Formats: sequence, structure tokens, C-alpha cells
Amino acid sequence: MFSMNIVIKKYSTPLITGLFIVSAVSGTALFFHWMPGMFHSMHTWLSMVLLLPFFMHMWRNWSQFLLYFRNKTMIVACMASLLAAGTFMLTTGHKGGNPAARVFPVLTHAPLTDLAPLLHVSPDELDARLTQDGYAVHSTSETLEQIASRSSQSASDVLLKILPQHSGNDRKHSHAKPS
Repeated sequence: MFSMNIVIKKYSTPLITGLFIVSAVSGTALFFHWMPGMFHSMHTWLSMVLLLPFFMHMWRNWSQFLLYFRNKTMIVACMASLLAAGTFMLTTGHKGGNPAARVFPVLTHAPLTDLAPLLHVSPDELDARLTQDGYAVHSTSETLEQIASRSSQSASDVLLKILPQHSGNDRKHSHAKPS
């Protein structure tokens, strides 16, 4: 017969242990910037999965867990942890997330005359590339936002098309400098 209490008793601690090891290894790899592409999603998702057996374990052992709070050590440890978390939140000073979400609007609202040097081409070359790709460019003082809107396109999509590594064609960028 299926009993949730037996499942919790039998599997919560082994799952917590296994998932904690995975989280510790992937978190350490992320800390040292070792293969972040391989570890980031694994760390994020499996850390979320770790919460389920953790809460199952806490639910099953709630009365014993509360006994820890009779000792000031638990309160001091919890307060120190919250203080450390708060300090990181207040002092890191960045919003996080994908930096492209902040960079793309700056690039798509810049005139072609300002954008071209970033792509290691002249404004006229950028105009010619956009025209060749089917966009109507009236002036190099226009922005990708203006050019894209006339074609019912997203300015970000147009930007991705003109970036050298995303251009989707065999054109060589003679003015490109090696990284």
C-alpha cells in the first residue's frame, strides 16, 4: 500500500544528499567559472528540485527541527545567514540577468553613424549591408529602430543580422580586427 509517510521517510534524506552534492559541485564550478555553460542550467534547475525533498524532510521532522531554536546557536546562525545574504544583495549593485537585454536597446537606438564603428565598418558600408538585406535606409543618421519599423521587423532582429558572427552570409568584414 502506498503511504506518503513511507516515501518521505525512505527517499527525502537520500534525495537531499544526492542533490546537495550535485548543487555543491556545480556551484563550485560556477564560482571558479569552469565550464559555466555546462553547469549553469543544471545548478539552477536541480537546486529547485532539491527544494521538494527538503520540504518533505522538514515537514516530516518539524517538531524535532523546532527543538534547535531552543539553542541560541540556531538563531545566531540564521541571523548571520540573513545578514550575509542582505549584504550581498545591497552591495553587488547590479540588476543581473542577460546583459544583452540592457545593451540591445542602446545599440538599436543609436544612429548608424555611431553603430558602424562598433561593428568595424563605415556608416556607408553598414547602410549598404542593410540595403542588401532588404531594408530601406534613408540616411546614416537613422537608427535600427527606425529602419526596422519600416519593415515591420524587430530592431533586435535586425541588429542580430548585422553582427558579424550572426550575419548568416559569407561576407568577410575586411575592417574587422582580431579579438
